[in-house]
Amino acid sequence: MTLTVNSTKKLSNGVEIPYLGYGVFLVKDEEECERSVVTAIKNGYRSIDTATRYENEEYVGKAIKTAGIPREELFITTKVWVTDHGYEETKKAFQESLRKLQLDYLDLYLIHWAAPGIEETWRAMEDLYEEGLIRAIGVCNFQIHHLEQLNKTARIKPMINQVETHPLFQQEELRTYMLQHQIAHEAWAPLGQGRNGLFELPALKEIAQKHQKTVAQVILRWHLERDTIIIPKSVHEHRMIENAALFDFQLDKEDINIITSIDTNERSFGNPDDQEKFKAMQEAAKIQ
Repeated sequence: MTLTVNSTKKLSNGVEIPYLGYGVFLVKDEEECERSVVTAIKNGYRSIDTATRYENEEYVGKAIKTAGIPREELFITTKVWVTDHGYEETKKAFQESLRKLQLDYLDLYLIHWAAPGIEETWRAMEDLYEEGLIRAIGVCNFQIHHLEQLNKTARIKPMINQVETHPLFQQEELRTYMLQHQIAHEAWAPLGQGRNGLFELPALKEIAQKHQKTVAQVILRWHLERDTIIIPKSVHEHRMIENAALFDFQLDKEDINIITSIDTNERSFGNPDDQEKFKAMQEAAKIQ
């Protein structure tokens, strides 16, 4: 697959999203977040992924202003949190995100988790999309049954599903379903956050040595070879540069087969079906 740092993927509605983005999950320090986003943009990143839950939308907004890049050259994503599900609640949360980001519109707005109330939340997002306030809408952490549930009431299907994906959890069944339904695949934790000894696996180290690349670069290139959008996160400039140096090599069929073989089909992070956890969050929010 021939790509460059500026390559984009066309979503089902024709909007184009960069294959390579920059994520700010867990970057809660104001100075660090602003500096990191400005540094990422300086190094060629044009897609920035945040969320209400990350509590850094305001810092991202300031960084966007500081970077001085024309708005139309950036692709900004944020997400509605589980405690803001519902029609009016989602519209209110959306406006608050816009205010914090200092933007007039979003490029992509996502439901963060499939918590109770997704139908009304999605209806609000559809209306905001049709009003021209969002260029594309989608979901995060939806499994097949969540997508089927949403499809029963949706008039617009999700354009993207952002899910945990890395060599140890490759999401093959979900990936096939999304391909069939023209839902783009975006990976969060594309490097598995280095857990479970991922970077030390001999198979990946051998592929990295073969291409004179790092294991992280091999993993990120593997995502691209699978037509997956990626949002690696690092607050260190040299890592940002390394994570973007993916376009001067390609993996061959043997490499792909080897990486396919290490899939454990076990997620490393949150369970999308933990409805009791989501309900507890929603109830706690009502009390506050």
